[in-house]
Amino acid sequence: MLTRIIAARYLGGHSVWLRFSDGLEGPVDLSAELAGEVFEPLRDQAYFALVELHPELHTLVWPNGADFAPEFLREKLLVAA
Repeated sequence: MLTRIIAARYLGGHSVWLRFSDGLEGPVDLSAELAGEVFEPLRDQAYFALVELHPELHTLVWPNGADFAPEFLREKLLVAA
């Protein structure tokens, strides 16, 4: 069974706090991951702050269609711990 993001909140800068369905939780800094055309708008902290948890996909999304796979975000959290 895939682990899903069940809660997320913007922390400031380019960081979000995440909670996964298996209980893993903590902050994830995405500042180093904002390369490429779709992620360009997210470099603006005000735009990054528009992050939402998609209710069906269970991942982070932004109004321009940018998103990160839950598996990628979970790995980022594990590496940072």
